[in-house]
Amino acid sequence: MLQIEEVLRDRGSRYAVSGGPVSGRAGVEAFLADLKRVKKFAKATHNTWAAILSDGGPVKGDDGEAGAGAVILRMLERAGLVDHVVVVTRWYGGVHLGGDRFAHVVTCVRAYLDASETGG
Repeated sequence: MLQIEEVLRDRGSRYAVSGGPVSGRAGVEAFLADLKRVKKFAKATHNTWAAILSDGGPVKGDDGEAGAGAVILRMLERAGLVDHVVVVTRWYGGVHLGGDRFAHVVTCVRAYLDASETGG
């Protein structure tokens, strides 16, 4: 599992990104469970994620951040990254970010792809 904490901050919200290889939907669920075993990730406001599974196609979860999973999924598709989950974590800072939150998701996924050399 690769984790990049403190990718960015905006108006009190903090963002991190995590990811790693997975095998099937069960692998995605196991990855998310492992991530949430870390107290700060379990307490995060949103853990949005996406993966393209060779045996199940695209899957995503918004975790209350409507539309964020689709943004991650599109980036994974462009990068050609299969059997790999990417999770963008947000700790809400008390101020609504509007459309800027999607730009922040893109920044996080790009940071992950660059750091992991999986398609950045």
